[in-house]
Amino acid sequence: MSDIARLVQALPKAELHLHIEGSLEPELMFELARRNGIEIPFNSVEEIRAAYDFSNLQDFLDVYYVGMNVLITEADFFDLTWAYLQRVHAENVRHVEMFFDPQGHTDRGIAFATVVDGITRALDRAKSELGITSKLILCFLRHLSEEAAFETLEMAKPHLERIDGVGLDSSELGHPPSKFQRVFTAAGELGLLRVAHAGEEGPPEYIHEALDLLKVDRLDHGNRALEDGTLVARLGREQMTLTVCPLSNLRLCGIKRLEDHPLKRMLALGLRATVNSDDPAYFGGYVNDNYIRTAAAIDLSADEIIELAKNSFRGAFLPEAEIERHLAEIEAVVEGVS
Repeated sequence: MSDIARLVQALPKAELHLHIEGSLEPELMFELARRNGIEIPFNSVEEIRAAYDFSNLQDFLDVYYVGMNVLITEADFFDLTWAYLQRVHAENVRHVEMFFDPQGHTDRGIAFATVVDGITRALDRAKSELGITSKLILCFLRHLSEEAAFETLEMAKPHLERIDGVGLDSSELGHPPSKFQRVFTAAGELGLLRVAHAGEEGPPEYIHEALDLLKVDRLDHGNRALEDGTLVARLGREQMTLTVCPLSNLRLCGIKRLEDHPLKRMLALGLRATVNSDDPAYFGGYVNDNYIRTAAAIDLSADEIIELAKNSFRGAFLPEAEIERHLAEIEAVVEGVS
């Protein structure tokens, strides 16, 4: 194990950009399809793994929605979530802020409660057995209508004690944040935190809309902000957290090579960038893989890696005292390593 890999493993971390449906490993997809009698267009785990080789966001989403079809029962959502949590526990992740896509399930006839109950049962177990704390963020699918998002928000109301925020994901181009301004306003009035994918494939204007119209508390991706100097200055001044996903950017061809990733430049510009896995089963790496491979590709220093780990807690929706406790733990690890 390299010095960088040892440092990454030792550092306490939070993961702030993780789609739980995107952690569906081929083995679990195949197992759940057999368990539930669901036909999928694959005859083996190997065929599923081969299908996880794609070159753009839409091709990925096509496979992603096939995978969703095997999730039927509360036990399925529990197993999916618990498998992810066990994996990141081994990577020293202490806090997770997890996205889920209820419309991808309710549109198939799965009850909203089935989804939430399965996920939160795993989150509760992770807190008691693994010491992992969590937040749960409901994402609206942006390729669907705002009316459909309002319907989903209405379904969520009986479960708001378990849901901490709303987000916006799926196909970005052609579906600007402004399309969802009213539903985000309604979510804010319910006391929900607000985040949105912006600037992954969409232009800097989408980031401006997420900030000004959706009033987001955190920005998911945000890579294309670097094309707009005024926007960069604003993000730095406001210390807006960016949940950056390097291996996702590579697999979806947002960059041609990992060596081209802008993460180091983001840090140099004073942006509060973080490292996350996005959809790790599909993009070939959980959070530590994202740190280690990106560090090697763009020559991140130990200090920059430590700053990224600290940013993951600074950008978390945690009480200030808990954030400070995690930052102190990082400092203790750094002192021990050095």
